[in-house]
Amino acid sequence: MPICTRPAVDFTPEQLRFPPAAGFTVRADFAGGEISSDLGALLLAAVDRRIGLIDRLTVSITDSRHTSYINHSMRDLLTKRIFQIASGYEDGNDANTLRHDPLFKLSAGRAPLYAVRLLACGATFSRLEGSLRRSDIYRMARALVLQFIAGNACAPATITLDLNHTDDATYGQQALSFYNHHYCRHCYLALLGFEANSGALVTAVLRLGKRPTGAENAMIMKGVLSLLRQHWPSTHILLRGDGHFSNPELMQLIQADGNADFIFGLPGNSVLLGKAEGLMKNARGHLALHRSLATQGLRQAVAAVCLFGDFEYAAKTWPQAFRVVLKAEVLPSSGGLPAKDNERFVVTSLRGPSPRTLYQQDYCARGQAENLIKQVKCDLKSDRTSASSFLANFARLLLTASTYVLHQQLRHLGLQGTPLATAQPRTVILTLFKIAVRVKQYKDRVLLHLPSSCPVKALLAQVCHRLYSPNRARPMLASP
Repeated sequence: MPICTRPAVDFTPEQLRFPPAAGFTVRADFAGGEISSDLGALLLAAVDRRIGLIDRLTVSITDSRHTSYINHSMRDLLTKRIFQIASGYEDGNDANTLRHDPLFKLSAGRAPLYAVRLLACGATFSRLEGSLRRSDIYRMARALVLQFIAGNACAPATITLDLNHTDDATYGQQALSFYNHHYCRHCYLALLGFEANSGALVTAVLRLGKRPTGAENAMIMKGVLSLLRQHWPSTHILLRGDGHFSNPELMQLIQADGNADFIFGLPGNSVLLGKAEGLMKNARGHLALHRSLATQGLRQAVAAVCLFGDFEYAAKTWPQAFRVVLKAEVLPSSGGLPAKDNERFVVTSLRGPSPRTLYQQDYCARGQAENLIKQVKCDLKSDRTSASSFLANFARLLLTASTYVLHQQLRHLGLQGTPLATAQPRTVILTLFKIAVRVKQYKDRVLLHLPSSCPVKALLAQVCHRLYSPNRARPMLASP
């Protein structure tokens, strides 16, 4: 017989009314018993068992709480908070209800229907975020880099790290929130780094809202590169980023590595525009020729003319001269407006690729990082940085980044070859996670009843087989 251990809960007494159907009145209430809508929590638990993410984060945090007052271990707290965000519940207050959810309890290693040992509430998570110290935040960020390293069976020959900043809007009195003229609002700037080929997250750092300095960028990447070199001394590392990263401090750091290169956007100035004028003049001539031939019906009109070139350039603050690739683009006139020059500059330590190849294939490919940022920011709500403390908001960013790691690994370990192989987290949540489950707990087992008409029945069977197959051993954690 099932164990009836449900605690007293104040169910809403009112009934919900729906339009009649097939001659029946339709009513609903909230007394359905032990039903959960979050099967995805068990899938996340399976992924974590395979990659050891929660364990790695747990050992990163110094638990200074008195043992007499601990009801929830640090691992339990991280498990619940990360799984909750990964399932679409980014608001900490959602924990007040989800602490009773049988599948979230089961994913955290607890009996699903026992009245005791409920999961943590929202206030507990708020205290956790507010209690983390700078050293804890540092080690958590470090753990994410180690997680990326551990996700590779062997040292790769080369990796490409795409770096980008994204704004996290602030609306209260959050510490270190500043007005940013580029985004025209008060915000934080979150630095996210992804490996280009796999889409794996490498690092996540919350910054104050001002434009980053070269010293800041170099300080952050020094720690990341140091960890990568400890485990992969022979791997070639290519760093890509926009104009925020073309700083002499960062370029010097990369050059000092000896086996690393960079491709960064470069803001234009009077010297660069002067060096580009010759090629821009040629581009204007090509556009005028195309326009003349198109007027005569001898050639179709072109949308724009792009020519590519390169030259050596050294700003006063740079340690040395570097190769600058120029895209000399001229846009045709439209709406009575004259033709428009659109110069673009890229600075790089690479010598081999042609200017066109380096710009169009190597540099522009970093735009994929924007799509990955959208997953972290829009699907998983990494911009929910509403705490008053900067460190608490930093912790929230790291927890959200951890949920991206789980989703990315779920696609890699369980969804390859399926219709969800390249799906965004939001799609995975809506399609695979939000499935109604009736939970029954017996003396020696837990039985989960899924809908008979579940549209993803075959997909769930395939994913569970891949994640819980007994011959798939859990990988070893990377050394700290």
